[in-house]
Amino acid sequence: MAFVRVEQRNAHLASSVRLEYVNGREGKIARGTVTVISNTRRGSGEGREDEATAIQWTLWGTQAIYAAEYLGKGSHVNIVGRLRNNNYEKDGAEVYALTFTCEELDYLDSKADSDARRARQEGASASPEARPADAAPRTSRPRRARSEADARA
Repeated sequence: MAFVRVEQRNAHLASSVRLEYVNGREGKIARGTVTVISNTRRGSGEGREDEATAIQWTLWGTQAIYAAEYLGKGSHVNIVGRLRNNNYEKDGAEVYALTFTCEELDYLDSKADSDARRARQEGASASPEARPADAAPRTSRPRRARSEADARA
């Protein structure tokens, strides 16, 4: 059986890994689902545009468990996997679908970056009542207004 190899390089996770356990041939097996985004630039000069490609990948077994434990929204990864045709019939109509299964997953962030991201996400998910009284409230940095000269550069 032939398959199509897909590589997604220098990408980042759009969300955390969703982990669930499903019935396999030999009992329960972990399945993780994650959306990974790659940004590319096309063209040159004033015609240069950013293009984002988002792919939803399925991870299996220990790979899914480790990814759910160590990766979070914004984590940088390289993914290599396969594309598979997943057609089925629903209410008499043929439904055409593609699935992406991860075979190799490279973690690109350092341990320090990963720990800092995880701490920020845990802090953001905690309600204001759960934060210590001496903790400063989280505020967003004001955006700098872009001048016309900045926009042309």
